[in-house]
Amino acid sequence: MRHRRALASVVPLTAALLLGGCTGGDSSDDAGDGGKASVIAPGKPGEQAATIPADEVEEARGDDRPNSADTTYMRDMIEHHGQAIVLTDLAEKHAGAENVRSIAERIAAGQQPEIAVMEAWLEENPGGGGEDGHGGGHGGGHEGMPGMASEADLGRLRAARGEEFDALFLKLMIAHHEGAVKMAEEVLGKGNNEYVEQLATGVIAQQLSEIGRMEKLA
Repeated sequence: MRHRRALASVVPLTAALLLGGCTGGDSSDDAGDGGKASVIAPGKPGEQAATIPADEVEEARGDDRPNSADTTYMRDMIEHHGQAIVLTDLAEKHAGAENVRSIAERIAAGQQPEIAVMEAWLEENPGGGGEDGHGGGHGGGHEGMPGMASEADLGRLRAARGEEFDALFLKLMIAHHEGAVKMAEEVLGKGNNEYVEQLATGVIAQQLSEIGRMEKLA
């Protein structure tokens, strides 16, 4: 994403700042830019270093303030993960195969902490909009989000037992994970916050891995 590229470009600037410091202080050299502090930026091989105003270094770092896509993703994913916990709780009670119960426990162990992380992030970033905010919602309630099981699906799962439960659980949970991956991929394209990007990237990796395990059991 753009802020990653921006951060990469700032690395040599930051190094120069640490090594050479700002050209402020008692030196008369800092008066060349109206007295503003500046940073020595190393040039490319064969090129001379350049002096850049410190405020431009801040601009180069990029603005990763959350936009509406980031906030919507975090809110939606809390609900999405919440349904996964409902499904895994049912597996603990009604699964017939031990390996199905084990994958359910693994999913719950991964998603419960993520819910807490997302809730904490939303407390710190309640607005999450900006001048360039992008909408990223999946209107129509929880069933409007990719992969969410319907109330009818949940009713059938609650009534199932043993092998019947296992087959339906795996079908619903694979679809649920695929929906979560889709949501994470969407925010990677529309969001602006680096922390949300890192979280979404982790969701993709973890859930793709779990999809692979469940497909072997289905």
